Amino acid sequence: MTEKLTTLEICAGAGGQSYGLEQAGFGHELAVEIDRDAAATLRLNRPDWTVHEGDVREINGRNYRGVDLLAGGVPCPPFSVAGKQLGAEDERDLFPEALRLVREARPAAVMLENVKGLASARFAPYRESILAELSKLGYQADWQLLLASEFGVPQLRPRFILVALRKSTFKKFEWPGAVGSPTTVGETLLPLMAANGWAGAQAWAKRAHGIAPTVVGGSKKHGGADLGPTRAKAAWLQLGVDGKGIADEAPSVETPLRFTPRLTNEMVARVQGFDASWKFSGRKTATYRQIGNAFPPPVAASIGKSIRRALGAGEVEARRHLRVVA
Repeated sequence: MTEKLTTLEICAGAGGQSYGLEQAGFGHELAVEIDRDAAATLRLNRPDWTVHEGDVREINGRNYRGVDLLAGGVPCPPFSVAGKQLGAEDERDLFPEALRLVREARPAAVMLENVKGLASARFAPYRESILAELSKLGYQADWQLLLASEFGVPQLRPRFILVALRKSTFKKFEWPGAVGSPTTVGETLLPLMAANGWAGAQAWAKRAHGIAPTVVGGSKKHGGADLGPTRAKAAWLQLGVDGKGIADEAPSVETPLRFTPRLTNEMVARVQGFDASWKFSGRKTATYRQIGNAFPPPVAASIGKSIRRALGAGEVEARRHLRVVA
């Protein structure tokens, strides 16, 4: 199949999942994002997309009946170990809204991602309730914990993924496997560290011979433009990076050889798996939060390709006919 499949994406953020799914052959009928800067980033990179800047609760899934994929990175605070882990009691829990859209749109496939905390034992009943609801709707689903480092991204970044397909096609789905040895921070960022002529860049890259801790984006209420809590900053320092803030530019010719640099937003984007073609809208801190909260595009692309293979041409053509008839 060369034709792009259709996607309704909720909580699209700055486009990490969007960009990855695009690489897997999925186009967008609608991208929903409530944050103004992130929505502007989506429009900046894909001006032909329809972007709804607002709450997912405002979307009528019946308008997208028969879409090939419902995808989204629903908010993680209800399940994050950095928060109170209120789960369903947290007003930011949007899994119920995602399930509503599944009922209304009846997509061929569903892909939702969240933090590792959702995989903990305390949320087992919650996970089972989601699987049960999807089963009632005719889907078979599975959860899987994937590490971004297994997909060419130079950080650990575990993400808990839900994939659901019609019961007749789920048997064709296989979770993607690791694509090779993890890329190191030094290998990834050396060109950017050396861009302004810093003579210490090569030596720095040798020190940064490892994968990064998970980048933390924070929120408008908590967290600024730095590389996370104390433990994360200590791990970054072991890689030769000052995690106490974000630099405006790379080290220059005048920078001492043994300098411990801070990352720029462009560098953090590379650590998240974005390439140079994806740009970000907003001021420094807003841009950092968009990048830090993103789903790494290479991971989304790998899962998207597996979903696409499972759907197959016959299933998609049948759905195309259904939408025309409807």
